[in-house]
Amino acid sequence: MTTAADVLRRSPVTPNRRHIPVFVTLGLLLLTFSIGSVRYENFGTPQVFLDLFIDNAFLIVVAIGMTFVILTGGIDLSVGSVVALSGMLCAIGTSKLQLPAPLVILFVLLVGTGFGAAMGYMITAFQVQPFITTLAGMFLARGVCLTLSENQISIENGFFDAVALNSLRLPGGNRLSWGAVTALIAVAVAIYVLQWTRLGRNVYAVGGSEQSAMLMGLPAGRTKIQVYAISGFCSALGGVLFALYTLSGDPTHAVGMELDAIAAVVIGGTVLTGGSGYLIGSVLGVLVLGVIKTILSFDGTLSSWWTRIAIGVLLFGFIALQRLIGARRKSRRSAPS
Repeated sequence: MTTAADVLRRSPVTPNRRHIPVFVTLGLLLLTFSIGSVRYENFGTPQVFLDLFIDNAFLIVVAIGMTFVILTGGIDLSVGSVVALSGMLCAIGTSKLQLPAPLVILFVLLVGTGFGAAMGYMITAFQVQPFITTLAGMFLARGVCLTLSENQISIENGFFDAVALNSLRLPGGNRLSWGAVTALIAVAVAIYVLQWTRLGRNVYAVGGSEQSAMLMGLPAGRTKIQVYAISGFCSALGGVLFALYTLSGDPTHAVGMELDAIAAVVIGGTVLTGGSGYLIGSVLGVLVLGVIKTILSFDGTLSSWWTRIAIGVLLFGFIALQRLIGARRKSRRSAPS
């Protein structure tokens, strides 16, 4: 069993067997992209690769928050509903109330962060299982969406239009949307927090063994509240990016996105029981899912349900890989010296 002391002594960037799932995910990404490039004309262009970030910017940000939560051994089922609620608040605030877009975005981020922190407090203070707490949060956020409006609301705002319709120009005539740029900045910040700050070390320690972390005097309860607040913030930011992507708010948006986020995190090598995983793996997991969807789009004859089938197969494979690595590690520890 991994203890908090083991986690704190081990550098998060030291190469070890824990990196194997990340390298497998990277190899899978390169393999699927290569297959698409060989099979379909113009698939292997730089713009198609950049489109993976453009079309999945919101999911990348949501997966960031989910990675923090799963690293502590928790789960957050409310992220999809919070994404939808954030989009609804953006649409209502800018189009109906005619409020300045930056003020609306700030309010949305505060609401998401507070919502996540409240769930973290419930989990910590009342010892409620994260699955039950976040399931309640999922129903609550989705219900609020439907209370605000049962119909789609178009966003008619100059700020949103300018950000959504313009992009960062890159060499070769390629482009990257500002939503994707925001997602990449969020990834860089999150990697720094996880790997080089006290909060990041606490996250790994709590996920490795919460009891050991508490015996060492680490703030396990406060760390849980912080990671759920981070997940709420990332969900709200993902909702803003989704609103930019669709220029609308809809109470039915992001249904099932929590499952996509969990799948991306697991495919990226993060262990569901906590204490082991890397954020870059979650990003690679999102890109793998994006490549699968892009291949189906280029083919045009396959049903979108093949995406779900592929995700299911990948999840089974990566869970088996994690169990295999864990079993080998356990056998090495138990072997006589």
